Amino acid sequence: MPPRKVNIVAAADRQISTEFDPHIVGDVNQSQVKVAKFGEAFDWHSHANEDEGFFVLRGRIAIDFRDGTVELDQGDFIVVPRTVEHRPRSLTEKPTVMLFEPSTILNTGDAVSDFTVKNLKRLQPE
Repeated sequence: MPPRKVNIVAAADRQISTEFDPHIVGDVNQSQVKVAKFGEAFDWHSHANEDEGFFVLRGRIAIDFRDGTVELDQGDFIVVPRTVEHRPRSLTEKPTVMLFEPSTILNTGDAVSDFTVKNLKRLQPE
């Protein structure tokens, strides 16, 4: 039986109601593809050993860095290198963002807060 496809945006609309609650879309070797809806502002944090990729599926986001901000529109992609302190936030209502990260990464990196998610849910195909 072939693998099942997932319409990530439609599935995220049906299954994700909380901002900054990443859901696993799939596993690729030792990494995971995740999807989340972003909110007003996340915690400042960094990841000591992991790079993080952000791909905006819908809406607009900003990623704040201590020395400036990068704004991303739908279709834009950025890699945040390991050790770089950053803070993602929405520029439109609940933008949908795909994340590319090692499976061992904690979403809040070196910060622990109400946004920390230790047991990720999986996005279910239709």
